[in-house]
Amino acid sequence: MPRELHLNAFLMNTGHHEASWRLPESDPYAHVDLAHYVRLARTAERGTFDSLFLADGPQLWNTVAQRPAGALEPLTLLTALATATEHIGLIATASTSYNSPYNLARAFASLDIISGGRAGWNIVTTAGVEAARNFGLDAEPAHAERYARAAEFLDVARLLWDSWEDDTVVADKAAGVWGDDAKIHPPRHKGTYFSVEGALNVPRTPQGHPLLVQAGSSENGRRFAARYAEAVFTAQQTLAGAQDFYTDLKARTAAAGRDPEHVKVLPGIVPVIGSTEAEARRQEQVLEDHIVHEHGVRRLEELLRLAPGSLDLDAELPDGLPPEDAIEGAKSRYTLIVELARRERLTVRRLIGRLGGGRGHLTFAGTPEQVADTIEQWFSLGAADGFNIMPAVLPSGLDAFVDHVVPILRARGLLRTEYGPRRTLRQRYGLPRPANQHVTAAPALV
Repeated sequence: MPRELHLNAFLMNTGHHEASWRLPESDPYAHVDLAHYVRLARTAERGTFDSLFLADGPQLWNTVAQRPAGALEPLTLLTALATATEHIGLIATASTSYNSPYNLARAFASLDIISGGRAGWNIVTTAGVEAARNFGLDAEPAHAERYARAAEFLDVARLLWDSWEDDTVVADKAAGVWGDDAKIHPPRHKGTYFSVEGALNVPRTPQGHPLLVQAGSSENGRRFAARYAEAVFTAQQTLAGAQDFYTDLKARTAAAGRDPEHVKVLPGIVPVIGSTEAEARRQEQVLEDHIVHEHGVRRLEELLRLAPGSLDLDAELPDGLPPEDAIEGAKSRYTLIVELARRERLTVRRLIGRLGGGRGHLTFAGTPEQVADTIEQWFSLGAADGFNIMPAVLPSGLDAFVDHVVPILRARGLLRTEYGPRRTLRQRYGLPRPANQHVTAAPALV
């Protein structure tokens, strides 16, 4: 059976480019407009995307001066989108650092049931002292500790999702028996970070548990992905780098005793699409011209652990930056950005321009055919199982991708023309429904 290209729509208010909100077409209030997200979800569904994804964090990102700030809580928003769509998967970001397994397992189980088996969880460990201080901590936990907590969190969440067997409910009206208590399995977990006694108060869901997604590319992140993830979002700047990451993660997954085909690797791409390459470049330049560089300098200095005023817009990054081992936050993104700047000898001004569109993800300006060529090349040469599509401007960028790139991918036999009989998100990703760990039956295949 030929491989299937998987597409996920990463939706971010007015678009991924930090200056997108300043364009005449953009609505600066779209970040809290349900109708805006309903339109985007239906557009992605028209393009037969596997899923859509909402980023999130338990803190106010950036400053409110820079771009639309604040966001609707993703599980709440996706529950509304579940009623406005029929097919597309719904992936929410939620932190293992600042949540409890019971409440989060219940929320995702509820979304999976409401959506008919379309829920996914992007698992994050949440870096940054700002988030830590919102939860009574003076500093962020160490990188390795965040991943250790995340591993225990996932183990407990899976116990909770499996605490009901699939046939627990018998609904025998004549006998007066609604359910079989013998098929309830309380976790009774006592570990390093969590103590969880009772069974979940939501039945087992259509998917068994939501699709598990992960986005960290550090050493700890890769180990975690190999053990748990079923889809991995990753930022890669070059084909060779993406191939190395893909090969490494598949090998780690196999070494962890899992089928490498059961983890899908989706690099991010920020497409700026024009009828000609020159038109696409003009669109890209308009966006770059609207960047406020003072915001970018401040963010770079924070990321690079430099004192304010350390960076010169028209000079390259200074020597002597901290090694990745010294970074407790987003380790892999730190390394990607520093390597990009060094490799291409970018000034700080040019680096801010490159990061303004995708924060380290691959940005690409070109015709629909050129965008499709890049996607096909990475897919066919062992760099990706699909892509995280991150339009620079919304809704127009997603419209352009669905109207002009999707037909090319379909004509090349890379992308489905309709959703077909596969109903759940994990079926769309070619993944089996996990067996309940309290039952010995083999998992149902798609």
